Amino acid sequence: MPWLATLTAGLFFFYEFIQLNLFNAIDVQLMQDFQLNAPQLGQLSSMYFYANALFLIPAGMMLDRYSTKKLLLFAVTLCTVGTFIFASSSHYATAAFGRFLVGWGASFCFLSCIRIASRWFPAKRMAFVTGVIVTMAMVGGMVAQTPMALLSHLVGWRHAVILDASLGIFIALAVIYFVQDRPPNSHAAAKADKDKLKKMGLWRCMVHAVANPQNWLGGVYTSLLNLPVFLLGALWGIHYLTEVHHLTSVQASYATTLFFVGVIVGSPVYGWFSDYIGLRRLPMIIGAILSLIVIFVLMYVPELSLASLITLFFLIGFTTSSQVLTYPTIAELNPISLTSTAVSIASVSIMCSGFIFQPLFGWMMQLQWDHQMLNGVPVYSAHDFHNAMWIMPIGFVVALILSFFIKETYCRSQEFTAQSTE
Repeated sequence: MPWLATLTAGLFFFYEFIQLNLFNAIDVQLMQDFQLNAPQLGQLSSMYFYANALFLIPAGMMLDRYSTKKLLLFAVTLCTVGTFIFASSSHYATAAFGRFLVGWGASFCFLSCIRIASRWFPAKRMAFVTGVIVTMAMVGGMVAQTPMALLSHLVGWRHAVILDASLGIFIALAVIYFVQDRPPNSHAAAKADKDKLKKMGLWRCMVHAVANPQNWLGGVYTSLLNLPVFLLGALWGIHYLTEVHHLTSVQASYATTLFFVGVIVGSPVYGWFSDYIGLRRLPMIIGAILSLIVIFVLMYVPELSLASLITLFFLIGFTTSSQVLTYPTIAELNPISLTSTAVSIASVSIMCSGFIFQPLFGWMMQLQWDHQMLNGVPVYSAHDFHNAMWIMPIGFVVALILSFFIKETYCRSQEFTAQSTE
């Protein structure tokens, strides 16, 4: 039952990552349909992140207080409706509204998975379980690459997105039948959590989570290691590979697909390794260093073959997967009753990076653009992309510095450690 409840909730994370990353496969078609340039496309995509960042903290506080199952069902419905609106929109504003609804639903997504997992699994297994949950999301990101590219070429982007939206109906049914908020014998723990939250009060709970600098450090670390997901996996990866490395869009989708395979492999590996050595911070430091090395190879080694590009994208996904360790670390550094609220603080940082860096990437490409157009779509040079790509190595360096300031938990809940010391 722990795995059934957690993996069913994880299906929503899988679904959300399809919505988050599908622009990568349909960006040219969107630019043609809505007459967009790079910054405008980034802005449309980032409507998801605006909504997500806005509702994450309220979502976390609600998940700590109310039924996770009911809130999860509400979120799946919201996301599905938003995706249908986006697919059927004929105006930019309507498409943006649909993306906003999808982002609103997504604000409950990962938090609900962590909330359910933290109730069904012991702390010593949370890094591995988190890795599995993230793996499900990355499978969704992978589906949004080659399969979505092929489907959109076959039936057009609108019909492809409508088929994608229909998955939400089946996931909602799975949530109804298989998700349970807590183990059946945990009524005492549920009452204790409820009494503790009631005693602390809503405002005090939020202040407690916001005032913990470890939540923000972990969130910024993850947001910076997550940049390849937002920039290469969600929006610009296929366009970058076709323009800079002269691949076809389908060949480029192989590389972006392997990027998500890298995250799928790396997330449980980092989680298992962290649990095995009993440390959180060291694997996070290693991940930032390796990510920096791989991104420099991608940016500066000339004449890379298709096989080399696919390998490098896989390695970028693998090395940046150290970001998954932030979530169990934050869970261990906060009271168990505030798990969702604390993780939502970190998630706000991650989503803010989405609506900051996706348009910023487009703006940096636009800086020295020569205004060349082809079939109504802007044509960007390798130099334009190279300027924008610098966002990632700079972000990895900052993440590496921040990782030294994150407190080591030794894979134990500090709340229980403090109680046992007393």
